[in-house]
Amino acid sequence: MRTRLPDTLAGEARDVAETALRACVHCGMCNATCPTYQLTGEELMGPRGRIYLMKQALEGEPVTELTREALDACLGCRACETTCPSGVQYHRLFEVGQAAVLEAAPRPTIGRLQRAAIRALALSPAFGALSGLGRALRPLLPSALRDKVPPAPGPAGRPPVRHARRMVLLTGCVQSGAAAHFNAAAARILDRFGISLVEAPQAGCCGAVPGHLDARDAAQTLARRNLDAWAPLLEDGAEAVLATSSGCGTYLHDYPDLLRDDPAYRERARRLAALVRDPVEVLEALPLEAAAPPAQPRIAVHEPCSLQHGQRLTGRIPALLRRLGYDPQPVADGHLCCGSAGAWSLLNPAMAGRLRDARLDALHAGEPSAVYTANIGCWMHLSAGAPAPLRHWLEAVEDVLPAAR
Repeated sequence: MRTRLPDTLAGEARDVAETALRACVHCGMCNATCPTYQLTGEELMGPRGRIYLMKQALEGEPVTELTREALDACLGCRACETTCPSGVQYHRLFEVGQAAVLEAAPRPTIGRLQRAAIRALALSPAFGALSGLGRALRPLLPSALRDKVPPAPGPAGRPPVRHARRMVLLTGCVQSGAAAHFNAAAARILDRFGISLVEAPQAGCCGAVPGHLDARDAAQTLARRNLDAWAPLLEDGAEAVLATSSGCGTYLHDYPDLLRDDPAYRERARRLAALVRDPVEVLEALPLEAAAPPAQPRIAVHEPCSLQHGQRLTGRIPALLRRLGYDPQPVADGHLCCGSAGAWSLLNPAMAGRLRDARLDALHAGEPSAVYTANIGCWMHLSAGAPAPLRHWLEAVEDVLPAAR
């Protein structure tokens, strides 16, 4: 795709845009795996159409509300990147293109207030208490709110830090309030194999929530804070940074892009991204052995978009669970998004509901005893109306390991 980008777009942002636009050959294969295109059949609701819109915006052509709405409807699932035969890095182009669109066609006040409210709630220390209150009042809430209340968390007890081998654990924001048992399960499992997980009190949100909600500056601030907080632990010998939520892990991998214009942090961001690990990458290398076959081996595994298309770890969790005696059932169209996409489900409830219902039907087609996922947002979103228990896949691992010593 030929480009005529203005001189005002400079530096690495210009390189990102030019590289992505030139790589696109208009083949349309991306539309075949785009959730919003599958729902609407509209060209502008697929990656190819959005690329044309971003190109026009970046080249200084008029931008309308239609352009902004088409980009807002993108879930950021990155399935198009997995499908694209030309290797277009759509998510990098999207970050540059959306900024140009919002500059030319700013959001109305209500849209800005919605996003600010979601950011404030997600990053609030009170999120956990509010989640508990929501569960207590669930029967009294209207259905629209009832579906947004996080499920009850599992056991959150952790072993002490006692091993020489250590990894840094991302605390997170929403997850630390609504699902602290994700990190707790990881700590208990790895403790069995001589690995302690350590946290830095000053660290917190990875930055994805503000980063995806028009607050890139806030995301950069959070990223710098995390880099500063983790530096002493990594210098002291911690060998990796572990994120038990695949969406957070994907965002940590993107720190080099987030801080590309910061000379004081961009190299540190690159080094950090190289150390980020998903739990499946760590557990695959350990001598896992089930104490006994699982009592209910028939399960379904939901592989979040961030795991499949962001970190390219498709199939790894089901394969690991098979090693432990589970029988993951086939899931039709497993590459399609469940409709969570962070805060996207709150801003696009109708489409999010349709995508969720389709994923739930596919996940339960094999009549599993439980469904396992790898991302906090997907866990919260899919739990609404799920007929079988929805859990983090690390809980399946812990259920069959020998008793801790």
